[in-house]
Amino acid sequence: MKIASRIAAVLIGLVAATAAQAEVTLLNVSYDVARDVYKDYNPMFQKYWKQKAGEEITIKQSHAGSTKQVRAVADGLEGDVVTMNQANDIEFLAEKGLVAKDWAKKFPNGASPYTSAMIFIVRKGNPKGVKDWSDLAAPGMQVILPHPKNTGNGRNSYLSAWAWALKQPGGSDRSAQDFLAKLLKNAPLFASGGRDATTTFMQRKIGDVLVTFECEAELIAREFGKGEFELVYPSLTMQTEFPVAIVDKVVDKKGSRKEAQAYLDYLWSKEGQENAAQNYLRPRDADLLKKYAAQFPAVKTFTVDDVFGGANKAFLTHFKDGGSFDQIYTQK
Repeated sequence: MKIASRIAAVLIGLVAATAAQAEVTLLNVSYDVARDVYKDYNPMFQKYWKQKAGEEITIKQSHAGSTKQVRAVADGLEGDVVTMNQANDIEFLAEKGLVAKDWAKKFPNGASPYTSAMIFIVRKGNPKGVKDWSDLAAPGMQVILPHPKNTGNGRNSYLSAWAWALKQPGGSDRSAQDFLAKLLKNAPLFASGGRDATTTFMQRKIGDVLVTFECEAELIAREFGKGEFELVYPSLTMQTEFPVAIVDKVVDKKGSRKEAQAYLDYLWSKEGQENAAQNYLRPRDADLLKKYAAQFPAVKTFTVDDVFGGANKAFLTHFKDGGSFDQIYTQK
């Protein structure tokens, strides 16, 4: 009996050790305002993966400004996947050899599972009468937005304002730069990320208008109540995309490629797309977009390719050291 008990104990130990070895941990390195999206998504994927593969999986999240996050990955943060809000940040990792050169072809829709738009959030009653981008450059207006050099949210806001100015009668790069100079003079500070900008506007009560993703409005409503602010859709704004990629060097080192691939694939599933819609991100799934049409008003948008020739070209022109932002902000 003693021998049998010892054998049983050894077998139990071996099973436990095997199970411990089999358990995989994924780290999703993401942009600042995606916390709630993946907080809801991760348990859904864990349940799906347990049913599909019989494998327990632990998922950890890391959030900050998009550019800061990819630099952290380049410096050694072992993210299995990156889920960002601008393509040039993932291109940065591709140039470093961490992400596949053809990462945008690895998943549907240019590897962007959902979209959003840049909008304005104003105080209850819209006391400053904000209607369009032109109002953000008016004397006495205070505009809150994240730093355009370090965050996707800030860059998308900057490019949206630039494109609007460019499309005005007689618009040119010169007039757009002059307009951005006026708008940025109305920014009392630059937040470190989208969520920090929201905190500055809603909790610290700084600013007349917050420029942010459409999806951030619902998160603000959940925390502060819908009666505390109003949404304003400008006449033209950027359709923002949220590209994702596997960090090849990390998953190959950890042996987590299969799980990382499945984790990102599931973003395009009905469940993943439903979660996006419930978090006020515009799903790629046409049926779900129709189902949630009431919460996604029609808005005139452009893509970064339409106006700027792509995210990389936009970055080099506007946000690289010495680009249009630096030229404007030095003057400020």
